[in-house]
Amino acid sequence: MSYAERTVVVAGAGIAGAASARALLARGAQVTVIDRGRSPELEALAELGARIVVADTPPADLFTGVADLVISPGFPPHHPVALAAAAAGVAVYSEPELAWRLRPSDAAPWLAVTGTNGKTTTVTMLAAILRAAGLRTEALGNIGVPLVEAATDPAFDVLAVELSSFQLHWSQRLAPRAGAILNLADDHLDWHGGFDPYAAAKTAIWRAATADADPAGVAVGNLDDPRVAALLAQVSGDQVGVTLAEPKPGQFGVIDGVLVEQGQCAGPTELIEVSAVRPAGQHNVANALHAAALARAYGVPVAAVGDGLRGYAPEPHRNAPVATVAGVGYVDDSKATNPHAAQASLTAYPRIVWVAGGQLKGVDIDPLVATVAGRLAGAVVLGVDREQIVQALRRHAPQLPVVTVTRSDDGAMGEAVRAAAAMAAPGDTVLLAPAAASRDMYVDYAARGQAFAAAVGSLGAAG
Repeated sequence: MSYAERTVVVAGAGIAGAASARALLARGAQVTVIDRGRSPELEALAELGARIVVADTPPADLFTGVADLVISPGFPPHHPVALAAAAAGVAVYSEPELAWRLRPSDAAPWLAVTGTNGKTTTVTMLAAILRAAGLRTEALGNIGVPLVEAATDPAFDVLAVELSSFQLHWSQRLAPRAGAILNLADDHLDWHGGFDPYAAAKTAIWRAATADADPAGVAVGNLDDPRVAALLAQVSGDQVGVTLAEPKPGQFGVIDGVLVEQGQCAGPTELIEVSAVRPAGQHNVANALHAAALARAYGVPVAAVGDGLRGYAPEPHRNAPVATVAGVGYVDDSKATNPHAAQASLTAYPRIVWVAGGQLKGVDIDPLVATVAGRLAGAVVLGVDREQIVQALRRHAPQLPVVTVTRSDDGAMGEAVRAAAAMAAPGDTVLLAPAAASRDMYVDYAARGQAFAAAVGSLGAAG
């Protein structure tokens, strides 16, 4: 698709927005960038020829004569910029969709991953498998370099792409060669306006897996998740199911402690032992199976699947051991930014002092607390939505010791870790699995995990 002389507005000058603006300017588009505040990035884009608008809401004439709005994926459908563009009849999409439109006909195919949880782990597992097969690749999407740069780079053979519900909502033509939905649970309901539109956005990753798609793609889905399984059953094209149980023909699963691919005609093909999957945990076995299914859909040899997974180095802040102090294990799962993700690590340890809290994003915490209450030796709760967690703990674990940290400054995590240490006995696990987003107190989940690790380090020094 040619953007020469095309008039485009880019909303948001963050990493994706700035990269989109640069790509469009390089192709001769007339670009206006709107952002809420001035920044060095905005100034740099102005020097490249972009028109700059600094405003919280769009000026009345912003979309006059404009063909497209490339919107930051974080902008919800009800954002004033999105509403104004829709009212003006402007096509609205985000950076991954722009990348798809810019890619040449011989560009590297995409193998894509979405889901409520496990996306980054799965896409980096997939990249490790592809590299083990000798392919030039990178894990991209919500991580790594912007897709608008990688999608047109001839240095890549294939791309492993992580896509969020936000990015998929703002897509129209994007159709990966193979796409996987790992799981579906309540998340980002405030952004999407409910679960059904959230799930519908996720299914866009299967756009190529329809009977009339050209070229046709493959839909990979988690059969152990009833919501995903129901949606997968509606796909009219090729489907591949993933399960932690013994798989049926054409599926991926587990037999006698080994991850396998069950052929349509032949018997199971062994991929890797469950005990060799890192990080540990059944949810990461499922992630590994989805990565294997995507790689095999692209024709990667079986040996490369095992080699890639054995050599995989886990991403940080995902059920990562930090230290053992006075016989108590401390584990950082700061990436557990919703209840569904937190449940995976909370069910991985027999007796836990839980460090939780942050932004719940409109999601009900009650079912998670009811599920894990019997494993808890204590809880420390902090963050803007802490009271909702406290109330759930009172309902489902009324005798449980609970400490509330009301401060939100740099010392909050230190106070939380000291309180958790006081409740923990040798053999217990103090687990940071917030079940909530971090932006109320930290720049991101990584900063929250780093604060936890630093507090544990200070605890060890003090001991």
